[in-house]
Amino acid sequence: MDTLVFLGTGDAMGVPRVYCSCETCTEAREHGSNTRLRSSVLIDNGSDFLMIDCGPDWRRQMEAQGVRNMRRLLVTHAHFDHIGGLPEWADACRWTGIKGELYTPAEVIPIIERQYPWLRNHIEMIPCDEGLELDGWKIDTWKVNHGKNGYSYAFRLEKKDYTWVYCPDSISLGADETRLMHGADLLVLGTSFYYEAAELSTRSVYDMTEAAELLQIVKPKKAVYTHMSHDVDMREAYILPENVTLAQTGMRIPLYKNPFSSL
Repeated sequence: MDTLVFLGTGDAMGVPRVYCSCETCTEAREHGSNTRLRSSVLIDNGSDFLMIDCGPDWRRQMEAQGVRNMRRLLVTHAHFDHIGGLPEWADACRWTGIKGELYTPAEVIPIIERQYPWLRNHIEMIPCDEGLELDGWKIDTWKVNHGKNGYSYAFRLEKKDYTWVYCPDSISLGADETRLMHGADLLVLGTSFYYEAAELSTRSVYDMTEAAELLQIVKPKKAVYTHMSHDVDMREAYILPENVTLAQTGMRIPLYKNPFSSL
């Protein structure tokens, strides 16, 4: 059985932020329930795994899972919090003799190569615009609005009778961008704030109040919010749709239908 594991649930800066002494960052330093590494997940099938995004916390995330090598990765876009761990992965591939497989849309590949031109020595970069299949998962990808930060990509993964979507960086999505989200068993969605008061043109990721409106349209059976900034305090009782959970590091979700569950 496949299981989704949350390796990191934070936004681009993570929590705590070095400069910040807000209540959330202070709690993260003292107790840790709000400690958040940069957002990343993996699909564990019991004998191997497939990871999505490889931020600068990759090494810490691998150590926390007790994993010593990785051979396959999906990348949503080429921002640092999603690719900052690639040099460390490439070095691991070098020393273990593994040729890594990085799957991402074709237009993302040259951006990664400009930033890390030596990666191809150890990692094969494979465009996935036309979709692909890995470990029995049929995977589709499409471009989504990332607000002032340009664009990102989302992934829809389908196996047998279970479908889930991973979309950590998006905002103000239109009908075409949400088409493949409709009716998913699980939607993992980035929500950096509970409510973000900044002017919309300056923003790049949904807040939780906007996400609730999106869920009313796409109607997933279950949703998990990730990519959370220090504005989100896990001790707070936020008003959320009843099918929504806030992601926590190490959280595991079965990626198959439970016949005894209403979700």
